[in-house]
Amino acid sequence: MQDPSSVLPFDIDDPALEARILAGVSEIERQLAEAADSDEPFVADAASHLLRAGGKRFRPLLVTLCAEFGDPAAPGVVPAAVVVELTHLATLYHDDVMDEADKRRGADSANARWDNTLAILVGDYLFAQASDVVAGLGPEAVRIQARTFARLVQGQIRETIGPGDADPLQHYLDVVADKTGSLIATAARFGAMMAAAPMGVERALTEFGERIGAAFQLADDIIDVASETGDSGKTPGTDLREGVPTLPVLIALASDDPADARLRELLGKPLTDDAEHAEVLAALRAHPAMDAARAHVQAEADAARALLANLPDIPARAALELLCDAVVTRLG
Repeated sequence: MQDPSSVLPFDIDDPALEARILAGVSEIERQLAEAADSDEPFVADAASHLLRAGGKRFRPLLVTLCAEFGDPAAPGVVPAAVVVELTHLATLYHDDVMDEADKRRGADSANARWDNTLAILVGDYLFAQASDVVAGLGPEAVRIQARTFARLVQGQIRETIGPGDADPLQHYLDVVADKTGSLIATAARFGAMMAAAPMGVERALTEFGERIGAAFQLADDIIDVASETGDSGKTPGTDLREGVPTLPVLIALASDDPADARLRELLGKPLTDDAEHAEVLAALRAHPAMDAARAHVQAEADAARALLANLPDIPARAALELLCDAVVTRLG
């Protein structure tokens, strides 16, 4: 089981809040392990594969923090966090198949360890487990989960078919909103909703989740280029090698500077050659596109922070503000 303290990307100044968050995350971990279990040994092993590999648990953390604006001990809070994390885990199994990824969270991806068919089926199993848990939270929670799932799938379809005649950067930002922002928004909403927070607070936190979720994913885009090591659990430049469009790449491709002709040429084809991959990685790290991407993430985080201004001034609000800082400081 993952150490609950490892999910906190910042120090919480309020000891009582920290104790509640850590206790909540610990129980979430226990229930996640239970939900991923099965009487069939292979299913149990495969379904808990990525769970054992760790992860940031960003979504469960957000559920517990947003529950502080109501009754954080309400019985639906922990199961709601389990629902969003199971859903997230399921999407990772499917994403790795579509991306033909070899690694996830520093471990072999499920498709690399077994095969694509089994990885897809295990993802389906985790989606089913999430549905089973959310059914106990009432019809409104089921409806929210279904609509979130629809957005996740819509985002994946958008990514798969590409931008067509649309602006590539805006298309990508729409994909990020659907594939990442939607589930993080639901995490925030579930926390507030299960704790019976006031409706205005729930709406503000839902929008906060959407904004901070986009910033979180776009920060990962920058880390993929800027990181010198595999500390993130992925080899630096993995998205580049796999031809996955990311924020810095799309900004660089939009440049009409003649000096960028070579970079645009290389970015327009698969980077299967190690020397060309290293050349692009070095060029992007020095390119103004990186500063522009960082500025975009900062703007998203600032917009998320602004949504907290009218919320009750409690320790959890300060923690959410720190979360905005943590997303940005991940960029180094």
